[in-house]
Amino acid sequence: MSLSDWLLAKRNSQTGFCLSTTNITIPEGLWVKCNKCGLLMYYKALNRNHRVCPQCGHHFPTSSRERIEQLLDHGLFHIMNDTLTSTDPLGFKDQKLYGKRLKDMKAKTGLQDAVETGLGTIGSIPVAVGIMDFRFMGGSMGSVVGEKLTRLIEVATERRIPVIIICASGGARMQEGLLSLMQMAKISSALQKHHEERLLYIPILTSPTTGGVTASFAMLGDLIIAEPKALIAFAGRRVIEQTIKEELPDNFQTSEYLFEHGFIDLIVPRTELKQRLTHILSLH
Repeated sequence: MSLSDWLLAKRNSQTGFCLSTTNITIPEGLWVKCNKCGLLMYYKALNRNHRVCPQCGHHFPTSSRERIEQLLDHGLFHIMNDTLTSTDPLGFKDQKLYGKRLKDMKAKTGLQDAVETGLGTIGSIPVAVGIMDFRFMGGSMGSVVGEKLTRLIEVATERRIPVIIICASGGARMQEGLLSLMQMAKISSALQKHHEERLLYIPILTSPTTGGVTASFAMLGDLIIAEPKALIAFAGRRVIEQTIKEELPDNFQTSEYLFEHGFIDLIVPRTELKQRLTHILSLH
């Protein structure tokens, strides 16, 4: 029974109608509670607001498919290289085999790997877009992520259009060892060629953006944009404190701290991102 049916049954019982209210089940996921302010929201209302809390502005995690709907004109996106999948060159095993972990992630998320790439338009301006998805192994950057982003940038350079990459990652995928670290140099090299053609590249840093992604393409933009209160870092807070033997500020590794110290250029709420990108792209 839906929530509306339950309310109707309750009202009828109070006015003398005999309608059984036993075995009532309200579907899970209809209501979402904000982790920051505690506001209880109907899930459709949250989705209409780009998964941003209307009371405190907290940005909920968002999938790559939702990003496409939020950012690109009419949600139209020509996907590229969607058949590329990772192998297990090292036969790596931690709690489970890496190959089995990949298989489970594909079944759970419906994705082939941690990034989706393709072509679309924002404000009717052609763009090449890469969208990382944290649901797939923490958005970790393996050989497929590096290859898909490199191919995307090369196509953008050939077509002379801007590149936008939405970053959400725990860093390099260490199950692939050195192969994952090589992607940092490969993507950076493709971006350098894109830059030499005087073409625009905009990384958008979401929470979290960490590790090898931060150490490479996330910080190589002509204009670096971040979402409010996003976690942006290379190493973990505890590792840094233990290394330098000092206590770090409370807001360390947030987008606000990085903006204050000149590491990023803009902090833009998700609800305003498409409008702001349209303006920037039109000026470019």
